Amino acid sequence: MLAVWVEQLLGYASGALAAVREEERYPALMAWAREEGAELMGGDLAMAQALAPILWSQTPLERAGFTCEPLARPGRNEPCWCDSGRKTKHCCGAVAMPAEVPDHLMWMLSLRDWKGPTLKAALDSGNAPAQALLEAGLIAAESGQRGRAQQILESLFQRADWSRLPVQAEPAFELLIDLYQERGFIRKRAELLDEVLDRGPLFLRGVALERLCLMHLDNDDLDSARSAFVRAQQALPDSPTLAYIEAMLLLHEGHEDEAAERARFWFRRLARKGELEPEQLQFLADLAENPGATLADQLLNAEEDLAEPLASLQALLAELPPAPGLDIRRTATSELEYHSSAREDTLFAAWQKHFQVEVDDDSALGLKGDPWVQAGDWLRELCAHPEWLDSPRVVQALALALTSRFGSLPWMSPSLFEPLADRLERWLERIHGEGEGTFLWDSADNAVLLRTGLALVVGMERGARARSRRLAERLLSLDDQDSLGLQELVLDQLLREGRDREALAVTETRREEPVLGLLMGRALALFRLERFEEADEALREVRRHNPHALAMLCAEQTRPVTVGPDSIAEPGTRAEAWQYRTLMRDQWRTTPGALAWLQEHIDR
Repeated sequence: MLAVWVEQLLGYASGALAAVREEERYPALMAWAREEGAELMGGDLAMAQALAPILWSQTPLERAGFTCEPLARPGRNEPCWCDSGRKTKHCCGAVAMPAEVPDHLMWMLSLRDWKGPTLKAALDSGNAPAQALLEAGLIAAESGQRGRAQQILESLFQRADWSRLPVQAEPAFELLIDLYQERGFIRKRAELLDEVLDRGPLFLRGVALERLCLMHLDNDDLDSARSAFVRAQQALPDSPTLAYIEAMLLLHEGHEDEAAERARFWFRRLARKGELEPEQLQFLADLAENPGATLADQLLNAEEDLAEPLASLQALLAELPPAPGLDIRRTATSELEYHSSAREDTLFAAWQKHFQVEVDDDSALGLKGDPWVQAGDWLRELCAHPEWLDSPRVVQALALALTSRFGSLPWMSPSLFEPLADRLERWLERIHGEGEGTFLWDSADNAVLLRTGLALVVGMERGARARSRRLAERLLSLDDQDSLGLQELVLDQLLREGRDREALAVTETRREEPVLGLLMGRALALFRLERFEEADEALREVRRHNPHALAMLCAEQTRPVTVGPDSIAEPGTRAEAWQYRTLMRDQWRTTPGALAWLQEHIDR
């Protein structure tokens, strides 16, 4: 019955609003209520008359500067406010509503209908109830009107009095943050987060810190993510979301055992409180048992249309038979070359009919388009034709597509990237079996295997660090010109594993063009090995290359620097310094005395 009432009420209120907009006068609304309104209420004239004064009193009027003209509710023995001429107790006062009429209903419907300058003026008036803004913004977003949703929700969060925000504003806040991200309003997103953190209500500050932590993880800024997590823990110590975020953070940092241990802590703590829904408690139990697999399952389930084909891909990769051999030839100058066979070309052509997006040969990890637009098709076809993965070109395209979407998520490595790495390494063994010889990027079809290797190195970099480094080292041994720029990645991984002498050895092979990551990595390795004079000289070389790097690395907090669309920062720029900070500051911070040494060098 209640659902029927809600449907009737919305239909009646929409009709009443249209009548008010034709002539913003109360008698006109009552005339409408007795005729068309009664029909909308299934012929219930008494209900139609009783609703009209209630809705009029909460309707914003354009002629009145978007204020309402509420009627004084009459006493039981006073004339009824529906102008029937009878006493209230014998008229509208005798009508029992199935449920209360929300006092923001007409504002919400008005915000849904107004457009252009009228909507802007209504929002600028500051008269709209917070609940009306909240609901109208969510409705606009659900109907695909992203610009309208952003405009309405911005008005909700631009209020001077944050105490007027309803607790239900949390999903609206997260939606607005997402809209800013999707529509490229990065500065607005940062400003809203800052404002909420500075003066927002406690329940929103915790959510803002959680979102900030996730944003830092997306940007590989582990140090800032850790800082945001600690602040979120102080603001909302019993939020179950913190268990999820801490597991993500620890997996990004490479601490799988600690992630499981902390998940078990959160499960015990929150289970004792007894305040969680059964599905929340089950998620924490699963997280405690296997954080990586739980996060991977959650991600796949959240993919909606792609959940089933992605799960099928995981199953296919888990059972994939060994890769067949390749045609590897040696040139007259003892260089090694891979040549694609006719069968491999045929398999790739069948795949490409569905994948459609081409590999960008001018980019190390580029695709000429977004393969995920039609991913449902090519994922299902690939699972139906696993033999396509006998073609290195198919593996290359699949690795690039997976890395572009899941490469920053360490928990996706075991099921998506490591099976493909098994396949690639069998092919690399075939190359090594030919004996000594360089395997150059520009020779024959070599770039296909090298590019696949780079995609898998990047895809496993966070979730399978040791394997990622070993694959990078293997590729470097084939391509000693380092066409893929893997030397810096190997150095960073060795430093993370505490293998400082090996890390230092990597930096001994000097490149024609200096790279900030190699210069800073050399300085850190020398400092850890207590070779301080050489470390000081390494820092001087860093400062000659990039004058921003040391100060940005030492700063506890600093504004992000936007990198160009190709994601490669120019040498010597603040952007280059920012990229290094996001990747490696956690290693400098956890090395005793390292940041103090940098600061001392700056002060000198």
